Amino acid sequence: MFKVSELTRRQFINVLNGRRLGAIKDVHVDEKGMITAVVLHSGKRFLGIFPWGKDVVIPWSQVKKIGVDAVLVEAEEA
Repeated sequence: MFKVSELTRRQFINVLNGRRLGAIKDVHVDEKGMITAVVLHSGKRFLGIFPWGKDVVIPWSQVKKIGVDAVLVEAEEA
């Protein structure tokens, strides 16, 4: 068991290509309080300050491992 706030400190990494997907922006929760998906910042910034680009939505079923520093996901399209 963990707190959602603990996820905000971790980077999300795609295990299929080793690419860093970014940090958590939002969480989708069902009516039972279970996480169904996470929304990640696109990681792109205009002038190094303003975020831009599409956010990445990762279904919770694609989360494979939650570590101390990172969350490993298996995302085909991300």
